[in-house]
Amino acid sequence: MWAAGRRRGRRERALLWCVLVAAWEAARGQLRYSLPEEMPKGSFVGDVAKDLGLDLPALRHRGVRIVDRGRTQYFALHGKTGHLVTAERIDREQLCESVQQCVLRCEVLVEGEMQVHGIEVEITDINDNAPSFRHAETDLRMSETTAPGSRFPLAEAHDPDAGSNSVRSYELSGDEHFSLAVQAGPGGDQRPELVLAKALDREAAAFHELVLRASDGGEPSRTGTARIRVAVLDANDNAPVFSQAEYTVRVPEDVPLGSVLVTLTATDADEGMNGHVKYSLKKITEKASQIFQLDAETGAITLLRSLDFEEISSHELEVQAHDGGELFDTAKVAITVTDVNDNAPELRVTSALSAISEDAPSGTVVALLHVQDRDSGANGEVRCSIAERLPFRLEKTFEEYYRVVTAEELDREKVSEYNVTVRAADGGSPSLWSSAVLALRVLDVNDNAPVFAEARYSARLPENNAAGALVLTVRAADADWGQNARVRYRLSEGRVRGAPLSSYVSVQAETGALYALRSFDYEEVREVGLWVRAEDGGAPALSSNVSVRLVIVDENDNAPQVLYPPPAPAPGAGWAGVELAPRSAEPGALVAKVVAVDADAGQNAWLSYELAKATEPGLFRVGLHSGEVRTARFPLARDAARQSLVVVVKDHGRPALSATATLTVVLAESVAELLSELGSAAAAPGEPAGSLTRWLVVAVAAVSCLFLAFLLLLLALRLRRWRRSQLLAAGSGALRGVPASHFVGIDGVRAFLHSYSHEVSLTADSRKSQLRLSGRQLLRHPPGPAAARRARAAARGGPCRRPPRRPRRCPGEFL
Repeated sequence: MWAAGRRRGRRERALLWCVLVAAWEAARGQLRYSLPEEMPKGSFVGDVAKDLGLDLPALRHRGVRIVDRGRTQYFALHGKTGHLVTAERIDREQLCESVQQCVLRCEVLVEGEMQVHGIEVEITDINDNAPSFRHAETDLRMSETTAPGSRFPLAEAHDPDAGSNSVRSYELSGDEHFSLAVQAGPGGDQRPELVLAKALDREAAAFHELVLRASDGGEPSRTGTARIRVAVLDANDNAPVFSQAEYTVRVPEDVPLGSVLVTLTATDADEGMNGHVKYSLKKITEKASQIFQLDAETGAITLLRSLDFEEISSHELEVQAHDGGELFDTAKVAITVTDVNDNAPELRVTSALSAISEDAPSGTVVALLHVQDRDSGANGEVRCSIAERLPFRLEKTFEEYYRVVTAEELDREKVSEYNVTVRAADGGSPSLWSSAVLALRVLDVNDNAPVFAEARYSARLPENNAAGALVLTVRAADADWGQNARVRYRLSEGRVRGAPLSSYVSVQAETGALYALRSFDYEEVREVGLWVRAEDGGAPALSSNVSVRLVIVDENDNAPQVLYPPPAPAPGAGWAGVELAPRSAEPGALVAKVVAVDADAGQNAWLSYELAKATEPGLFRVGLHSGEVRTARFPLARDAARQSLVVVVKDHGRPALSATATLTVVLAESVAELLSELGSAAAAPGEPAGSLTRWLVVAVAAVSCLFLAFLLLLLALRLRRWRRSQLLAAGSGALRGVPASHFVGIDGVRAFLHSYSHEVSLTADSRKSQLRLSGRQLLRHPPGPAAARRARAAARGGPCRRPPRRPRRCPGEFL
């Protein structure tokens, strides 16, 4: 109980000392603790959280953990308390066999801050090992002539403990002929020697049994014993002598197995068995006995197992040479192991990111690396580098730690993933190296707006298209990734003919397909200009616009429209008109002009005229592109007075559309003939002829009355005539302005109708004959053949023509 209390007190004092040392080292930026060996797993070492100033709730969020330098993890960090505890039982003698101060090193890694703090834990010794002798029994041989006071070195006891817990004293018991002397060695160790206190007498006692006890300085003390048996021999007066008292050997750690490291030589002046020398190891450690072998006959020391400078750099042996008479000599052998570059640097990724945003600033920490080389000197000097030219660089942080940081801003659209190879090479010759690969994925940021495949789009859409017809498809690509690269399309606001643009066209949001929502009419809308916006799915979203020009293509969907001759008012009567042509008209004389227009454009509005049907096919001809009806020959007496002409107007569309115009040309030389002919034409089948005659008489009487009134108002008529000349001049200019082309516009038709209006208009669209006069026209004389000729001349815009076989007569004019 008393011993257990003392051990517990020593441990409490050690823990207090550990806390004081840790506080001092924390102020220097590095933690240092002390811990007795053989503490159970989970024993308290130090309060890391308190010493580093870390909050307990932040331990998990910051990713605080322990990184051991060795292959075995001896310490762990308690997540709830922040205490450094042991991860397993620690045996100081196993870890630090030949080292006075046993220190274990580890690091505290704060991943959230990419910070590293060093920790040193000194393992203090406790008296957990008793002294022991390499041989539990030792046989010595002494000559009976050995003088009292002679000293014989004994094997030293070995105690793995250090300091006061190691061997402190020796005791000898068992025989009065011998005593014990202890000598201090160069390193402060104690070397026991057997001293002959009393002369031996082989005849009295041939053997002497002794017990050597070794005690350490621990509390309580531990002891170990060895039995010594001394055999008394006859006299041998020459002891073996080594060629040198100490042998020093330097060998590289990569020396082959079986190599002879050194050969010891001892000579003995005696002869026979007393001069035969044999060698034996007197003092050697347990590990050294497994590495080296001594040849008892030759004294050669050979290598049994590979040397490792990083494990043990030097070995000390004591070799004893003894002859057949058991006289001996002792020599010391010091074997120094030199370092060879046989260890490649160990590169370990302590903490690393798997992904980084492309907008991360330069200098962002990507990974934390730890590198070490077990070799020493230049062989252990490590240089780290990044193998390729990448936008990353290395920075040294704490002792053997490096961190990989970005050297410049990243661009995911150029490189989306990096495999960063970090290479660690030592300074040996040849150099050894190792590497670690960091796989880093670059996360996308919405920094690219959609880009259309074309700078502007245009499409041609035939009119009369079906509603919902596909017009064209716009394409935009976004160099970003994922949601940031998802492009949606929409129309910008606009109006067409006062209506919203969205009522005419629409765009499919996902595909960019542009559809016509209604049927277009070229005659109403010939071109539509709009803007399509492409917008990505980022936050905030980026967008771009492109112009789209939609050209409506004309189709032949409008038939020609005949403006002259005017349509008949009666339903189903078709196109009708009456023109006057004198029988004396020359070939090529202008009789009438068919005027038509087409609402289409281009070739679809290119009109041509042809005579489809005529009473006398060879009497008249129609201009192909002008629509002018002219005489093809002189009218003959056998030709009917009333000629019916059907003119077909065609456009040049595919298929061609057409319209017809019906003209009635009356061949007459006098008004009587004209009226008679018109009357007969206008009479309906079954109507009495007397009724028609009455209307003709009334018409002649009315004309005569008007002629008399004209004579009385001659002066007024002269003035009107002057006014008429002015009007005719303006009308002639309008006529000359009409181009003789295949396409006639609406304004040209109006000018033509004004300039080609007849002074006398006679229609046959009524069952009764009528004479229609304009408000400005008066009848000076009863109309005759010359009057009709004058009317035609006025319609042609030329002077009154004189027939070739008759004298000039202009009996009357129509104003």
